[in-house]
Amino acid sequence: MSKDNVTKTEELEVQLERPNDFTNPDELYDELVRTIRKHHPDENLELLHRAYMTAKNAHMDQKRKSGEPYVIHPLCVGIILADLGLDIDTIIAGILHDIVEDTILSKEQLLRIFGPDVAELVDGVTKLTAIELNGDKDQEQAENLRKMFMAMTHDIRVIVVKLADRLHNMRTLAYMKPEKQKEKSRETLDIYSPIAQRLGISKIKDEMDDIALRYLEPAEYADLAEKINAKASDMQQYIEDRVNDVKGYMDEANIKCEVSGRVKHLFSIYKKMKSQNKTLDQIYDVFAVRIIVDTVKDCYAALGIIHEHYKPIPGRFKDYIAMPKPNMYQSLHTTLIGPGGQPFEVQIRTFEMHRTAEFGIAAHWQYKENGSTQAQGEEANKMNWLHRIVELQSDENDNKEFLELLKSDLNLFSEQVYCFTPNGKVLNLPAGSTPVDFAYTIHTAIGNRMIGARVNGQLVPIDYKLRNGDRVEIITSQNSRGPSHDWLNIVKSTSARNKINQWFKSSNREENIASGRDQVEKYCKAH
Repeated sequence: MSKDNVTKTEELEVQLERPNDFTNPDELYDELVRTIRKHHPDENLELLHRAYMTAKNAHMDQKRKSGEPYVIHPLCVGIILADLGLDIDTIIAGILHDIVEDTILSKEQLLRIFGPDVAELVDGVTKLTAIELNGDKDQEQAENLRKMFMAMTHDIRVIVVKLADRLHNMRTLAYMKPEKQKEKSRETLDIYSPIAQRLGISKIKDEMDDIALRYLEPAEYADLAEKINAKASDMQQYIEDRVNDVKGYMDEANIKCEVSGRVKHLFSIYKKMKSQNKTLDQIYDVFAVRIIVDTVKDCYAALGIIHEHYKPIPGRFKDYIAMPKPNMYQSLHTTLIGPGGQPFEVQIRTFEMHRTAEFGIAAHWQYKENGSTQAQGEEANKMNWLHRIVELQSDENDNKEFLELLKSDLNLFSEQVYCFTPNGKVLNLPAGSTPVDFAYTIHTAIGNRMIGARVNGQLVPIDYKLRNGDRVEIITSQNSRGPSHDWLNIVKSTSARNKINQWFKSSNREENIASGRDQVEKYCKAH
């Protein structure tokens, strides 16, 4: 393992404090081509070069706050997209994403030159541009988010371009005023990073998190970075030793694999220290060894071998292969005691699972010739959270309430609990969820008619906290009078809370209509 993996935090610090001299745009374009060739070695790049020359000429007189030629920004966005392995049309849209908003070129001209797919993608990103609403930040943010999620339902690539745009803007925050740095960093942690995590794009999410932390908590960031960098050389040697040992064990068992090691991202360590109220020395998994194999069968075989050679820490094993995370992430996680009593984590996954862990939905999205997109196979079902948010925004008119519900729904930092329906279907819910959450996750009508629940065959109160592996049966009745206001105090999921609120809004509206009708009839009879 290279030293680069251990000192990633230190390198990020240098990059943000002392940005490199401006790279010549032509050199950046050459880097873009090299990156594309890794994923699309035989692709015709004639249209890409035309997009570069168009952007270079259109943005010719524009500068960024750093003083660099503006075209550097869209080129860097293109490189980020190319690194994700995205298709050429999406990369071209990344290069041209600011061109309609900031130059004299129109969507119609893009359509004529680059075709409908690129034109629609650029138009989608342009419509996500911030709007001014008399300084009302909540309303402004809510309206932009509504537009963002509607765009995502049409073509998920629009939001991937937007995430790449935000990542490069975060990389260049050093040129912004301190208050703007904090504002953009908070917005990134609240909205963009959770969206990247929901889409499973860890390559973007992890870097945005680390940069945002640096500007939001500079003192704590500096202290933690210093402590990790101080241990860098010792960590490097320890990780290299574990990687070599593990590779040897796998070779002995004739399991073909790749083994690597890394220190975890700063924000990940910081988040665990805060949530668990621990010091750096008390965090078990500051670094991880990753084993990548060919098949699922090899994953479990590798796990058995690892547990033969290292003592696992009880309660620290997670099987995300049998029960994937909502963002498609799959892997086996186990925390072990290494030599000298030093704990370390091992992650075991297939090459396909690793691709999904790095690139998320970008690894599974199929681009059709007509410009629309669809997920392959079961991946479409894993986007249900997006449809839930679109449903939420159509039901919720109050912008502050919408923002709170949305941020809660996007929050994947909280733990999940996995439960089973009576016929064996797995549902994942926020930790602390109750049978009421479970009922509304199945269907709104099930929740509205719920009168009780059985967990593992036993009747339980409706505020029972569900546990991993619980088998839940919801008892319903056609005579149910609907949800109780008290349920709003016990549900954990945003979806359940929203559906309960909608029931009461609908119920109150019907009561008001009936009351008004009675009053009109009484008035007519009296007169």
